[in-house]
Amino acid sequence: MATKREGSFEESLTELESIVAKMEDGEPDLQELMKQYSRGITLSQKCLKALERAEQTMDLMVREDAKGNTREEPLEIGDGQ
Repeated sequence: MATKREGSFEESLTELESIVAKMEDGEPDLQELMKQYSRGITLSQKCLKALERAEQTMDLMVREDAKGNTREEPLEIGDGQ
């Protein structure tokens, strides 16, 4: 049995933006509004987790020393002064 493919961060964000726009326009009835609200919560949690993972990845850089060993160091932004 095939599993449903999870969308990318960008796809999730686009869908979330679409849901918010529909809610702001007052389009859905109450039942549909509740369904869309639930979907929006799921999408926002997914986006937040993806952003947290990206932030954690950006916080570390993998560098090699003169002996060829790798080590992780905090990522420094700017000129380092």
